[in-house]
Amino acid sequence: MKRFLILVGAVLAFAAATTAPAGAGSVAAGASAYCGDDLFDSVSALSPASTARGASREPVFRNAPVDSTIPGLAPKVPANFSASVPVYIHVIHNGTTGNVSAAAINEQMAVLNLAFSGFYGGANSKISFTLAGVDRTNNAVWFDAEPESAEERAMKTALKQGGPTALNIYTTSGAQDFFLGWAYYPSITVQNKNSVLDGVVLHWGSLPGGPFGSAFSLGQTATHESGHWLGLAHTFEGGCKGKGDGIGDTPAMFEPTSGCPIGKDTCPAQPGLDPIHNYMDYSFDSCYEEFTPDQVGRMQQQWLHWRLKR
Repeated sequence: MKRFLILVGAVLAFAAATTAPAGAGSVAAGASAYCGDDLFDSVSALSPASTARGASREPVFRNAPVDSTIPGLAPKVPANFSASVPVYIHVIHNGTTGNVSAAAINEQMAVLNLAFSGFYGGANSKISFTLAGVDRTNNAVWFDAEPESAEERAMKTALKQGGPTALNIYTTSGAQDFFLGWAYYPSITVQNKNSVLDGVVLHWGSLPGGPFGSAFSLGQTATHESGHWLGLAHTFEGGCKGKGDGIGDTPAMFEPTSGCPIGKDTCPAQPGLDPIHNYMDYSFDSCYEEFTPDQVGRMQQQWLHWRLKR
C-alpha cells in the first residue's frame, strides 16, 4: 500500500512533465538488450492463455548485437553529467486488447523518472525521460510480434522516431511466449542492418495498473529494459565466477530471483547477498529499488559512447 501511495503521488508530481504533446495518440501506422542465456519461467498468469504453459521474463536472442562493453578507452563522465531522453511510445493493440490508456502511459513515465532519479533507493543516474509522442496502431500481427522476427522489424521500421538518443517503447502482447519485455544493448545503434531494432518492447500489462498486480504491473519492467537500453547487463550474468555483469558493486549471484526472498545468497563464497532489490535482477516489481553507483557510471559512459557517439 505504501508503494502504491508513493506512486500515486509521484504521478501527480510528474504529470506536467510527462503529458503527451498536442495530437499525441492520434497517429495510426501503415497497414532486449540481450538478456542473458537463461529463460525465466516462473512468471505466471500473464494472460488467460499463458497459465497452461507458463511464461518467460525475457527472450534469448539469436542474432542481435549483444555487446554491452565500450571498445577502447571509456569516455570520461563529466561531474555535471545529465541526459534528457525523449520517449516515443507506440501502443500496438488488437482491437481493444492492449490499447492502454493515456493515464497508464503517464504513470509509466513517472515510474521511469522516479526509478532513474534514485527516488525508491540507490543512486541517481542523472538521466531523465520526457514523453515526446504517443501513437496507436491496431495490428494483430504486430501485437504478437516475436523478438528478432520480420514482424518486429516491420513494426519498428514503420514507427520508430528520433535518433540514437531517443527511446522508442513498443507495447504489445509480449509475443506468443508472453515475454514481459525485451530490449537491445546500445551497441545496436552502429549496426546498420539492425539499428532500426533499437528500443524497448513491453507487455502492455506491465504498465502501472495492469492485470499482474504488484508482481509485474508497477511499471518496473520498463525500468529493467531501459537499463539494458543504456548498457546494463543482468546482475546474475556469469553466475558466481568470472566478470559477472562487469559492475564492481553488484554482488555475484548464481541465478535470477523470483519474488523478493530477503537474505537470498546463491554465491556464498563471494561477498554480499544476492542484489535482489536491483532493477537488473528478475525480482518482483514491488521488490525493485535501486541502481548502484557503478551501474550509474556504466549507463552514463554507454550514453556518451554509443548514443552521443563521443
